[in-house]
Amino acid sequence: MNRALIRLAAIGAVVALGGAACSSDSEDTAADPAAKIAAECDTIGDPNVVTVYSGRSEKLVKPLLDQVDESVLGPGVRLEAFYDQKPVKILEEGTRSPADVWFGQDAGELGALAKHGYLGQLPDSVTGLVPATYVDADQRWTATTLRSRVLAYDPEQVPAAELPDGIDALVADAAPGSIGYAPTNASWKSFVTALRVLRGEDGAREWLTKFKATQPEEFSKNGAVLDAVDQGQVRFGLINHYYWFQRVGSLGAENVNAKIHYFRGADEPGALVNISAAGILNCSNSTEAAGKLVQFLLSEQSQQYFADETGEYPVIAGVQSEHALPALTELDPPAIDLNQLESLEATEAMLREVGLLQ
Repeated sequence: MNRALIRLAAIGAVVALGGAACSSDSEDTAADPAAKIAAECDTIGDPNVVTVYSGRSEKLVKPLLDQVDESVLGPGVRLEAFYDQKPVKILEEGTRSPADVWFGQDAGELGALAKHGYLGQLPDSVTGLVPATYVDADQRWTATTLRSRVLAYDPEQVPAAELPDGIDALVADAAPGSIGYAPTNASWKSFVTALRVLRGEDGAREWLTKFKATQPEEFSKNGAVLDAVDQGQVRFGLINHYYWFQRVGSLGAENVNAKIHYFRGADEPGALVNISAAGILNCSNSTEAAGKLVQFLLSEQSQQYFADETGEYPVIAGVQSEHALPALTELDPPAIDLNQLESLEATEAMLREVGLLQ
């Protein structure tokens, strides 16, 4: 079975779960997907192993997770991490998944898993560390870092004075083939989901149609988009801010041609501030140690790592980045319930409809 069919099967399984809940003998589980999943759990994981499915890349977060040992998790408990995972893996494995923690790069991933009942409740000792804006109201996930959408640009082709002030101006003035993006990346899909939330289905479809008319250049990842801007292959690139700060931190500002531009405004989808986040799987066989791992991700040690090594915004107070990040208060991002970014299937359907996703 190819991956596309596996994905369709997993989505179908999720729909079936919803239908099965309606016919359950228990009204509680019928009304609560999490209760239904919990009732069906087949906890096959080793209780002395915390298994992490990381939507984040090995390059970014393995150096931090390699620091997790018994002093974090408890005597005799070890960590096993799988990187570059997709939420569909949890849907495929269902209640037999060995995963204890989902560590994702996007609010939509966590929201989708929570919606279908796969995330349990985090302890107060974890969620109390983070501002309520960045914690699920039902404590099913918590942000671990923050990241802003930005427009990377080639200053040799685009003077700063001519930068667009928003995504509408971007597509109105763009020459064919001048914009790069990563169509399969989670951050792009979350941006499109935010676009749908803020402008409605018709408004989002209208902008995406105009975007497609610019004949945007497709790349596999945000880093490749930044490469293309840096080399002058495209004028603009839609990415997250931290890719540029990582590049500058690694090579030096004098060796990076590309610059970044922040869109601003409470009604501007291009100003979205998203999160990386973590949640404990409902069928975890190591919930206590899993909670300790999530708490470790919110420790000053980890938050300093994210601020300096990955260039992201920390979510706990008192951590300063070595990068010259603009204050979040300056960005004036749209106020959006991050759980609303969970409608990834509807976003993918719209992207296929307008011809921006296969």
